[in-house]
Amino acid sequence: MSIREDLAHTPVVLTSSEEKIVQVLLADFPMSGLGTATRLARLAGVSDPTVTRLMIKLGYAGFADFQTRVLAEVEARLHSPLLMMEAKRPGGSEAASALDYFRSVSESLERTRTAVASQTYTRVVRMLIESKGDVVLLGGRFSRHIASMLAGYLIQFRSGVRDIGELAPPDFDLLIDLGKRDLLVVFDYRRYQSDIVRFARQAHDRGVSILLFTDAWLSPIAEFADQTMIASIEANSPFDTLATAVAQMEAVLAHALALHGGDMRRRMEDIEHIRRANAVTLDAVTPSPADRVGQAGAGEPADATPPGKRTKPA
Repeated sequence: MSIREDLAHTPVVLTSSEEKIVQVLLADFPMSGLGTATRLARLAGVSDPTVTRLMIKLGYAGFADFQTRVLAEVEARLHSPLLMMEAKRPGGSEAASALDYFRSVSESLERTRTAVASQTYTRVVRMLIESKGDVVLLGGRFSRHIASMLAGYLIQFRSGVRDIGELAPPDFDLLIDLGKRDLLVVFDYRRYQSDIVRFARQAHDRGVSILLFTDAWLSPIAEFADQTMIASIEANSPFDTLATAVAQMEAVLAHALALHGGDMRRRMEDIEHIRRANAVTLDAVTPSPADRVGQAGAGEPADATPPGKRTKPA
């Protein structure tokens, strides 16, 4: 297992300060591990001794030992046959361009998988499910659609979910009702939106907890967010991919179901009952022809005239 995977999936219980260090390392690995311990501490917002204690806790002799192993792993990777094959892959045709895009997204998806420590998913689920007040969701021009997707799922898990949708000036009035019991979930990827940042900052000033989903370059909201989830959004396109952001959001939901599925089941069953009662989905809308014949046999005669072939009344 690589050092990056070790960091992302360590079984060691981390403090919040140690988790910040791991997050900084994962966000730009291996470069983040090749500077000084002081620089790493500054980026994570912790003290130098905290960095040293974390490295010893993870099984290294200290930060210097960790850095030596990172350098050794980088050198080995540079001589990897797999890396050489990747560098010499064929391309040029339109089909190759499309397939190359999928490859680039796949690589970003793998980076996203290892960009956040496993324990962080548990912490995020706890924030989403155990928040005593409302869970309010917000996103930018494109990322608001991911926020809406998450809201649609969360409604099946708990009450008090509110999706703001496209942020408009009147929505800032919502801040008056938000406080310490509430959670604001924000999706903000480069080129970060000023109105989203303003709303999140003002919510934070009112004591609202902030859960941020962003990229490796970090939205300004990361400076005051209680928890940050990082996704790799690079792709072979002028546009960043949000496929990784959607996958990360769905991974949070999968983790929530693994931890709390039994508790959520009753609410989900009740919602399904309401949907069936209102014929919300196709499986509950129209009885099959065989069902209609059976119903006719038990009561009113069936009308065998095909739809669209009705005769005019005499």
